[in-house]
Amino acid sequence: MSALTTWNPLRELGNLENRLERLFGTNFPSRNGEKEAMTVSQWTPLVDISEDANEYLVKAELPELKKEEVKVNVENGELTISGERKIEKEEKGKKFHRIERSYGSFLRSFTLPEAVSGDKVSAEFKDGMLTVHLPKDEKAKPKTIEVKVQ
Repeated sequence: MSALTTWNPLRELGNLENRLERLFGTNFPSRNGEKEAMTVSQWTPLVDISEDANEYLVKAELPELKKEEVKVNVENGELTISGERKIEKEEKGKKFHRIERSYGSFLRSFTLPEAVSGDKVSAEFKDGMLTVHLPKDEKAKPKTIEVKVQ
């Protein structure tokens, strides 16, 4: 005679969570608040890329970084943004109770469209926002052609 057991998807999720914790050595936050420890993950800055008639525009959020800590490179048809956000050093008398922001080195690479003038790329950094201007070649810009009526 076998006993019927009811399937509990939350218990299955908890079992999966426990196996992942053992595999990755990470404690995930629990639904009931028992576990709060989390490891700091690798940081990847968020990037927006837009385009208008004259250029492509790349905006990267780099909070708490200084201009000197960010490197922008254009080489072989690729834009690379790299740097490092360092974790705060512990000070005497100061304890961290929670660290949720990510830190570490980062590197973002983007293949440039053929229409970009690599030698005319410019970048500016203000208030934690990196803006990279990628001007289009003249031949790639849209042209208005006048139609003559005869």
